[in-house]
Amino acid sequence: MSDDFASKSMVEHLVRGGVGFGALIGSVALIPVVGPISLLLLPVGLIALRGCPTCWAIGLMQTLSRGRLQRSCEGGQCTLTVSDTHRVAP
Repeated sequence: MSDDFASKSMVEHLVRGGVGFGALIGSVALIPVVGPISLLLLPVGLIALRGCPTCWAIGLMQTLSRGRLQRSCEGGQCTLTVSDTHRVAP
């Protein structure tokens, strides 16, 4: 299992967030209208967010930085640098 929370594209990740957060908010907000049956939206929201809102937020940062940042480790010390392929020319 990978500890990578990123999506294949930013659009996909934002759609998952919209569905997930919408379902979580709707499950609570709709209780006065449709009763406890609205709580059936909770699993939909959690599945869309891959388990938790924090995991979705971590995935958003990973999706944003994918290919832009490069990690290199030498001599027991790791550094994070901007990838040469994404640098802006002066």
